[in-house]
Amino acid sequence: MRRRIRTIPDFPKPGIQFRDITTLLLDPQGLALSVERLLETVEGEIDLVAGIEARGFVFAPALALALGAGVLLIRKDGKLPGATIAEDYTLEYGSDRITIHADACAPGAKVLLVDDLIATGGTARAAVRLLRKAGAIVEQAAFVIDLPDLGGADALRAESIRVSSLVAFEGD
Repeated sequence: MRRRIRTIPDFPKPGIQFRDITTLLLDPQGLALSVERLLETVEGEIDLVAGIEARGFVFAPALALALGAGVLLIRKDGKLPGATIAEDYTLEYGSDRITIHADACAPGAKVLLVDDLIATGGTARAAVRLLRKAGAIVEQAAFVIDLPDLGGADALRAESIRVSSLVAFEGD
């Protein structure tokens, strides 16, 4: 799996090693293997798979179909029509906001959170807060890539989330 993920140095700024999953997605075997392995990490029944914009949208439908679940889209602010609920969070360079439709999640729904990568965990932690605000039960999150030195997976674990990932890139 690791060899199917391209590293682009100094993107989006100097010193960053960008882990690019587009090369994984171009490879049918790599894509199938990543979905299969993500599925192996899921425990129990899932009602909804919540994908974080944008690359989480790639994996959420595939996982949802295999799990017999629906897909919930977590979008950046201003992207969803109709009534929404939102969660603000801080980034190293400012703040941002994510939203879901106000009626996207029934209280008590068991939700699996999915994205391509967990780094500092700011967006993922905000997604968990947002889903829980909507009444969801969020106990699991799955990522293709973990950057463990940045602490995001540990931050989610501190919020009682079982975190799984397929590949870890340490030291970056």
